[in-house]
Formats: sequence, C-alpha cells, structure tokens
Amino acid sequence: MNQYETVFILTPVLSDAQMKEAVEKFKAILTGEGAEIINEENWGLKKLAYPIQKKSTGFYQLIEFKAAPTVIEKLEVNFRRDERVIRFLTFKLDKYAIEYAAKRRSLKSSKKEEN
Repeated sequence: MNQYETVFILTPVLSDAQMKEAVEKFKAILTGEGAEIINEENWGLKKLAYPIQKKSTGFYQLIEFKAAPTVIEKLEVNFRRDERVIRFLTFKLDKYAIEYAAKRRSLKSSKKEEN
C-alpha cells in the first residue's frame, strides 16, 4: 500500500451540509475500496489564484490515506463525474513527504491541545 494525499476544491455555491456530504461521499469511496484514511483537513473557503468556471473562491479539502494504486483511478473518475468538484490533485507521498506530513499533524494536534 502506498500513501497518498489528495486535495480537491468544491464549488463555493454549496451549503455547509452539501459540502460535508460531498466530502463524505469521497471518503466512503476510499474506505469502500479498502483505503485507510490517515488525516482529513478542511481548509475552508479560500480565494482561487485564477477564476475557474467563473468562480473566484472554493472550499478546499485535504485527505491523506493509504491505498492500493488501483483505488486512485476510481477516486479520480468520481472527482471528474461530480459537478461539485472544481479541481483535484492526488499525489503519492515519498518517505520524506510522509515524515513531513506526520510532523505537520503532530504540530497541529499540539496547537489544538494548547487552546
């Protein structure tokens, strides 16, 4: 199993419930294919670098997971079919990226504990 990270941008016209439902759909696809979700981050509504489909903002979402390479193709087909997804990017993490991601998660959890 390889470790992957996928970031996708959802259209800003969605309500909060619709956005969460879309994220749950993609998580269900991953877990249904036997992937192990390691981390999930909602980056919220952010301004895009350039307009996409006449929209200047979007909901950013990151999911970090371990899966077989065949799962990626199924996930990306679903990203393409879902009209709520503006853009997506999935990439395989090498050993240095895995270490960095673990360090970032631990820093984030320690900041939450301080608050």
